[in-house]
Amino acid sequence: MTALLLVKSLTLICAAVYKHYVKVTGTAHGWNIVFYIFQFISVVLLFMVIVLIGNGWSFLKPKLHVKEKKLLVIVVPLQVLANIASIVIGETGPYTQDWVSWNQIFFLADITCCCAIVFAMVWSMCCLRETSKTDGKAVKNLAKLPVLRKFYVLVIGYLFFTRIVVVVMKMKADFTYQWVSNAAEEIATLSFYCLMFYMFRPIEKNEYCDVDDEEEIVELSLK
Repeated sequence: MTALLLVKSLTLICAAVYKHYVKVTGTAHGWNIVFYIFQFISVVLLFMVIVLIGNGWSFLKPKLHVKEKKLLVIVVPLQVLANIASIVIGETGPYTQDWVSWNQIFFLADITCCCAIVFAMVWSMCCLRETSKTDGKAVKNLAKLPVLRKFYVLVIGYLFFTRIVVVVMKMKADFTYQWVSNAAEEIATLSFYCLMFYMFRPIEKNEYCDVDDEEEIVELSLK
């Protein structure tokens, strides 16, 4: 999460410098390349953080299951493709050949990643609920469900706003008011980061990371 916040801050700084040079001199002076690099890293980090939290990963669970690894293998390449399409869209315009195709590729890849993440989170909660019926030890994990459910609602709201509402605002707004959609997207992202960091902040008693005494003894004995 710290790395995500740092890279996101660098992305916004590079975006500001990039737009400033374009406004003053008409060229980006290479800042567009730096911006796209940090934008790519920040988006991939964001989706990785959402996947890991949604599937119950923490420092107390250092290993990922096969299902979670497969999900990351799917999400990361799709985000790479979406970012490549975003770069092509950002550096060209509607007059360029295949611009519409790249726009569709970006939208399709981005929406597919969002759907995969939502499906994985719902599946994780359903599995947690089902195992609690047969495994007495898993009953204690049900305390994590309210936290994961809140996070699930938070992710759904963020993805819906940034992927649907913001896109509609960009399509409907006049060119002189395009900054409104950008501002709305960044404010929503900032709010999402703050709430996510607050929910999973390192505190002594955290429902998400709580383990019983037996598990702690086993971990210490293995070390």
